[in-house]
Amino acid sequence: MTKKKNFKTLCVHEGELKDTQFKGVVSPIYLSSAYAFEDVDIKRYPRYFNTPNQEALALKLAALEGGEAALIFGSGMAAISTALLSHLEKGDHIILQNDIYGGTRNFIKKEFPKLGIDFSFTEGLQSKDFNALLRPNTKGIYIETPSNPLLKIVDLKALSLLAKETGVWTMIDNTFASPINQRPLEFNVDIVMHSATKYLNGHSDMIGGVAITNSEKIAEEIGFLQNSVGAIQGPFDAFLALRGLKTLPIRVKQHNYNGLKVAEFLESSPFVEKVIYPGLDSFDQFDLAKSQMDGFGGIVSFYLKGNLENTKRFLENCEIFSFIETDPDSPIV
Repeated sequence: MTKKKNFKTLCVHEGELKDTQFKGVVSPIYLSSAYAFEDVDIKRYPRYFNTPNQEALALKLAALEGGEAALIFGSGMAAISTALLSHLEKGDHIILQNDIYGGTRNFIKKEFPKLGIDFSFTEGLQSKDFNALLRPNTKGIYIETPSNPLLKIVDLKALSLLAKETGVWTMIDNTFASPINQRPLEFNVDIVMHSATKYLNGHSDMIGGVAITNSEKIAEEIGFLQNSVGAIQGPFDAFLALRGLKTLPIRVKQHNYNGLKVAEFLESSPFVEKVIYPGLDSFDQFDLAKSQMDGFGGIVSFYLKGNLENTKRFLENCEIFSFIETDPDSPIV
C-alpha cells in the first residue's frame, strides 16, 4: 500500500511534551499521582488518564494508525480484554479467528462462559468462514493478522465489508504488523489493538497496550470500563514507549529486511521442513499479505525436521538469538 503520511516525522514529533521550564528536547516524565483541579473537562484522576505521558503516547499512536482516539493500557491483554468486555454482555455472541494469541484464547475460553457470552472459533480464514458462524446475537468479529504464532493472514477488506453488511463490529490485534506495516483502520476495521511491549517500544524494557479507534462512541465505551477497572499504564512505561516509538520506522524497516533474509536462509536449509513468513513467494497467502501490508516484519516461524530432541538441541545451540520464556498459558493450537 502507498503510505499517506511521513511516519518518521510522526514518530519523532507527534504528541511530544514540551519542557517549558528547562527547554529539554525529550518529553519529561510526570510522576505525580494527583493534579490540581483546572477545569471540569480536564480529568487527571489517578485511575483515568492520570499523567501527561499517557496523553502524549495516545496522540502519537492514534496518528500512526490513522485513528481519532487511542487509550493506553498497562499491557496488551489489558487492552484486549477491556475492549472486548466493553462491547459484550450476557447473551451476546462473538466470532474469533481460530489462530490467535494463546493468552487471548484462554481469556475467552475461561472467562466468557462465566459471563454468559457465547463464542465461536472459525475453521478457516476467508470471509465465508466468518459468515457461516453468524447468529442473530452476534455482536462482533475478532481477528489477528498476521497471527501469533503461525502468521496467518485475514483479508481485512473482505472481512470489514462482511461486518458492515451484517451490522457487527470488528477488532484486530495488529501487534505482529505494527502501524508501519499495516493500518487496519484504513480498511474500516473498528478497533485496532497492540501489545506496545513488542514493536512499538522495541527495547524489551516496558509493558503496555493500546486500543485505537475512529469512533468517539467506541472510545468512550472502552474508556469507561478502563477507568472502572483501573487498567491504566504508569507514567514511566508511557515515557519509555514514547522514547521507543521515535525509532519505530527505522527498526521495522530493518526487521522487514532481516525477517526475509532469515526466512530465505531457513528455506534453503536441508534441516528445515517448512518456513512460514508472509514475505516469501512460497507463503500460501503471499498475494493477500502483499495487498494489505507494506512489509512483513521480523517474526519467522518454521518447522525443523526430526524430533523433539533435535529441536531442543537446536535451541540450546543458538548463539545470537536469545531463547526467552514465552507465555506459559499460550499453547499452539
